[in-house]
Amino acid sequence: MKEKEEENVFLLNQNEQNEQDKDWQKSIPAQVFLNYFFAINYHLQNGDTSGMEQLAFLKESQAELTEQDIEKVKRYLLNSWSTEYALRTTAALGDEAYMRNALYWTFPQAYYTVFSGLQAFLYTRGVKSPNEALVLREAGRLVVKNAYPKAIGFYASGHYDDFNIHRLPLSHYKPGLQIAGKELEAQAQIGQFLRTTRRQKAKSIRQQVQANSATSIRSAKTGEVLQKFGPQHWQQLTWRIGYTTLFDLLARLRISSSHREIERFVQAEIDFKLFHESLLEIVSYLNGIHESYVAQAMGIQQYEAFVKDLPGYLQNSFAAARLQQHIKPLFGDEDYQMGQAA
Repeated sequence: MKEKEEENVFLLNQNEQNEQDKDWQKSIPAQVFLNYFFAINYHLQNGDTSGMEQLAFLKESQAELTEQDIEKVKRYLLNSWSTEYALRTTAALGDEAYMRNALYWTFPQAYYTVFSGLQAFLYTRGVKSPNEALVLREAGRLVVKNAYPKAIGFYASGHYDDFNIHRLPLSHYKPGLQIAGKELEAQAQIGQFLRTTRRQKAKSIRQQVQANSATSIRSAKTGEVLQKFGPQHWQQLTWRIGYTTLFDLLARLRISSSHREIERFVQAEIDFKLFHESLLEIVSYLNGIHESYVAQAMGIQQYEAFVKDLPGYLQNSFAAARLQQHIKPLFGDEDYQMGQAA
C-alpha cells in the first residue's frame, strides 16, 4: 500500500514537472525576445562608452532651418515625448500583472517614440519623407557613416543567409537562453537578433516583390514567377534591404504587436518589469541622441525655450532632464551665448 502511495506521488510530481516544462517551452520565444533587448541595453551601458561629444558628424555644418521646418520638427518631438510619457507612465505603475497586459501598447509605443524622434532628426538633415521604409533605410546609412555613438554603431549587411555583422567583434559566439551577464553574451545575442531580423526582412521583401507582376523575379526557362530562391536570386533583393540596425530591431516590437504575436508574450513566464526597464533605457538613450542633433540644428537657446514651453504633463520631465544633463554640456557656454546673441 505504501509503495502504491509513493508511486502515485511520484507520478503526480512527474506530471507537475511535465507541465512546468511545457510552460517553459511556451515561454522560450518571449524569453529570447527579452534577452535581446536586455542585451542591447547591457551593451549600451557596458560596451564602448564614447558618447556624442566625440562624433565628427555632430560638428558638421548644415543648412539653416526655416520657421516652417522648425514647427514640423517640434511636432515630431512632441509626438515622441508624448509617446515616451505614456510608456513611462505604464512602467511607473509597477504592477507586473498590469505590465504583462500592457505589452499590447507598450511594444509599439517603444518603437514609435524612437521613430518620431528619428523623424525629427532626419528632418533637420533634409530627409522629409514620412515613408517608414525610407526613414529606416536612411537611419541605417547614418549608422554606417558613424553619426551615432559606437555603442549603437553595430549593423548587419550582406545577402540572404550570408550576413556580415559589423562593429560587434564577439557576435559570432553562440548565445544562450540566459540573461546577459557579460559583454560576450550580450554581443552574441545582439548578433543573433540582427541576423534573424535581416532574414525576416529579406523574406518580407521577397513576398512583396514576387506578388507584383511588374517586379517579380521569374524563371529564365519558363518565365514563371519563381517559387524557390537560390543565392543568385536573393542577391537581386539585397539592395532593397539596406543595412539592418538597431532601428530595425526596435521595429520588431511593432511587427510583433500587429501580427498578434503579442499573445505569446502575455502568456509567458518572464520578467515583465525587467523588459519594461530595458525598453525605457534604450528609448531614453536613442531619444537623447536625436534631441541633441535637433538642438544643434535649432540652436540651443531656441531648443531650451521650446522645452520650457511644453504642455503641463511634460513640464520638468525627462525631456528637460536630458536637456540639462546631456544636451547642454555637448555645446558648452560659448555655443549657448552665441545662441542668445542671435
